[in-house]
Amino acid sequence: MAEEKTFPMTVEGREKLEAEVNDLITRQRPEITKRIQIARSYGDLSENSEYQSAKDEQAFVEGRIVTLRKMIENAEIISADDSAADEVAMGKSVTFQELPDEEPETYTIVGSVEADPMSGKISNESPMAAALLGKKTGETIKVPLPNGVEIEVKILEVKQAEA
Repeated sequence: MAEEKTFPMTVEGREKLEAEVNDLITRQRPEITKRIQIARSYGDLSENSEYQSAKDEQAFVEGRIVTLRKMIENAEIISADDSAADEVAMGKSVTFQELPDEEPETYTIVGSVEADPMSGKISNESPMAAALLGKKTGETIKVPLPNGVEIEVKILEVKQAEA
């Protein structure tokens, strides 16, 4: 039997997924069911765009519920406590500077499920995070980018991520 894929994530990430599943089940599913019932009352379903739209949305929501439940069921909670204080690890925030003179940037390294670069969370699978993982404060490393260019960054600080 094939081994189930695990989804590394923080406790906060799992809680967000659980909240989304709860919202889909308790709020969105009943709303869609009500829209389907109303659309059915309009008669001929073959030319009823409201009915088709609601059925499509229902299929999407049900698929999302299944996906989220699988992610939660196969969640691998990451703990930054298993690494040295100055070592870059999942669940930690790392501040680095692209050399020679770019502005410092700070990101928290998380699993791909909860990655959101605009919120300062990058996936452990991203080129930057993959290059940083396991390195320590003060180290200078080369990071290969998808476009074939390599940049050099210096790790300025590593700390526990704030919840």
